[in-house]
Amino acid sequence: MTEDRGTPAPPPRRLADRLFGATAAQPAPRPAEPVTQAPPSLRRAALVVALEGVVLAVGALVLLYLTLTGNPESVPRAVAEVVLAALAAGVLLAAARGLWRVAAWARGPVVALQLFLGLTGFTFAFSAQQPLIGLPILASVAAVLYLLAAPDSRLAYEDS
Repeated sequence: MTEDRGTPAPPPRRLADRLFGATAAQPAPRPAEPVTQAPPSLRRAALVVALEGVVLAVGALVLLYLTLTGNPESVPRAVAEVVLAALAAGVLLAAARGLWRVAAWARGPVVALQLFLGLTGFTFAFSAQQPLIGLPILASVAAVLYLLAAPDSRLAYEDS
């Protein structure tokens, strides 16, 4: 019998390693992801969406104040309005940051909330006879949808 003395014997394993398994080796460092620069139209859309989020957050605070100091017909419904307004504001602010960073997940929530805001603006402007509230909402919705549909905004998402 010949022995191969070129390879050293592995060191004996510890009892804990034998019972529970050894710890994994450190993984290789993650490669840096390329940072996609957002085009100007997408940055403008992000700014308009952030402005909508801030205005909606202020509206949620006003609704909360009116709920706490007033006498609403239905307290659960008034609290639900406050919660929905605050939730929509949070989603808009997060999506604005996502648009600024050209995150693929950000476009869907923005478009969906723009459709709901458009319906709200239409209701305020025409059904409720409050054009000073409804028309600015409709203008911001139109601006965001136009900026998201701009060719350089669409191409930024195809590159990422």
